Amino acid sequence: AAPAPSPRLTPPPAMDQEYDAIILGTGLKECLLAGLLSVDGMKILHMDRNSYYGGESASLNLKQLWARFRPGEEEPTQYGRWQDWNFDMVPKFMMGNGLLVRLLVHTNVHNYIQFKAVDGSYVVKAGKTYKVPANDIDALKSSLMGIFEKRRARSFFIFVQDYEESDPKTHKGYNLDALTSRELYAKFGLEANTMDFIGHSLALQSDEAYLDRPARPMINAVKLYSESLARFDTGSPYIYPLYGLGELPQGFARLSAVYGGTYMLAKPDAAVVYNDAGKAVGVSSEGETAKAKFVIGDPSYFPGKCRRVGQVVRALCILSHPIPNCGESHSVQIILPQKQTGRQTDMYVFGCSWAHNVCAKGKYLAFVSTTVETANPHLEIEPGLRLLGHIDEKFVHVSDIMVPIGDGKEDAAFISCGYDATTHFETTVRDVLDMYKRITGKDLDLSDKDPNAAAATTE
Repeated sequence: AAPAPSPRLTPPPAMDQEYDAIILGTGLKECLLAGLLSVDGMKILHMDRNSYYGGESASLNLKQLWARFRPGEEEPTQYGRWQDWNFDMVPKFMMGNGLLVRLLVHTNVHNYIQFKAVDGSYVVKAGKTYKVPANDIDALKSSLMGIFEKRRARSFFIFVQDYEESDPKTHKGYNLDALTSRELYAKFGLEANTMDFIGHSLALQSDEAYLDRPARPMINAVKLYSESLARFDTGSPYIYPLYGLGELPQGFARLSAVYGGTYMLAKPDAAVVYNDAGKAVGVSSEGETAKAKFVIGDPSYFPGKCRRVGQVVRALCILSHPIPNCGESHSVQIILPQKQTGRQTDMYVFGCSWAHNVCAKGKYLAFVSTTVETANPHLEIEPGLRLLGHIDEKFVHVSDIMVPIGDGKEDAAFISCGYDATTHFETTVRDVLDMYKRITGKDLDLSDKDPNAAAATTE
């Protein structure tokens, strides 16, 4: 007689298993952590209440955008196929030599995504838009400054370019841990407007508080900007993924899946389970509970464990033309320093186009964002909207910036911070690296691979 067939072993359902970590929400921060922890050998279950990736930082197509902002109204036909559109809910560019690019290269996720260099970076002064000078050569050509100020700015840029933290000879006798940014600017005799564009458009500070803090972080930030600028011959230090930012969380989710991560979307009732001591020990959904050593997620999954520290107002706009006064550029960043608008914080304009495969041919997308300071956020973004020319469609939304009350070490609930108004990813990735250290007890070493590798996937 033939031997009896051996029993077929089927793995237990995903919710019946025990994991190192369960991650809630597929926003960029959560997907970054899923990828990093999976590479570290952790067993990961990643869930989202939505049926799509991205959470708060998703990219929506035209049909999804209309459903969210104009429910019950059919999306218009004059904009072509709804699949051709990708609207970033949290629009940001990537610094060419910045932390996110280093993370992409460190994990090889840059191989999954194609990037396009951004055309230009601009700053507003007295209502006019100017190209941002970022080095000694730009300083001499810039119409932002008079002839004597150009020379002073050139001296400052040469100091920054030559500065190396490990080589005291390049410090010119300045102790940048004792000297404030304001004092360092004074050493070079820089005027208020020059300090304004250096601090806000190059060092990417969002308010004036940095002026009275040690100058070292400001110098390193300007240096990062200059190094990123040198990577691409476009006049901007930024890159942006073809098909929009939704490619980023999906790229890191793919990485996690390669290392055995399990994914579950469309779990609207997913909820953190705590034991009697108040420690996160798993997640329940549809009557089942998956166990974990700890739970990670965005603030929306942890009611009562976060507090609101502010709000961001963002306008998403469809245009039929490039943003005016930016050299017909397909992609731009414009910073409106807070002094120029009489505000406490900066305002940001982000522009991209059909060249990035995010909208129908001949169309452009523009986003205006800032930190909410009044009871009328819709009016606060007017200075940015005025830079756009005629607007075909406009959608405005206000988001809370939530931050965790605890650090996760006591209750095993590691919660990411909400996304700020800036149009770059440096603050986003710093939060991820901080969470990674709290979870694993170690710093992530991003020095092992050359970030230039990302340039190979950039048009």
